[in-house]
Amino acid sequence: MMKAAGIIAVAVTMAGAGALAAPEGTILQVTGQITGGTATLDRATIEALPAVSLVTSTVVTDGPRQFTGVLMRDLLADLGATGDTVTAVALNDYAVDIPMSEFHDFDVIVAYSMDGVPLTRRGKGPLWIVYPRDDHRVLQDIRYDYRWVWQLYQLDVK
Repeated sequence: MMKAAGIIAVAVTMAGAGALAAPEGTILQVTGQITGGTATLDRATIEALPAVSLVTSTVVTDGPRQFTGVLMRDLLADLGATGDTVTAVALNDYAVDIPMSEFHDFDVIVAYSMDGVPLTRRGKGPLWIVYPRDDHRVLQDIRYDYRWVWQLYQLDVK
């Protein structure tokens, strides 16, 4: 975990420095109540974090799928997030507020692959917020379905 935290720290430092460009191939920007105020992350940085996998069904795919990514709570902790809410924004400007507590109550991940295949923009990627809906009956409620942000590109911690 220390190696991953160092990678995130470098991304935060780069973003906070202002004079340096964002990492090439940035796929996620995190703003708001985090260390440094802004972090820009590329795929390699995110994939260097400890990976987790979960198998769950979705309302937009056939049958259960295996998702691999990073736990949202770990990503936010590595960035020093201190807020109560995260606004997740998709490439099409869809935005939804998610209580930070959900990331501690459930193993919500920022997925970068589905069934072993990297997510692309055409396939709900490059990042997709995924809830373990099959593990918790409460997550099968439609209000949680709105929080599955695919084509995720920004998180704003408030």
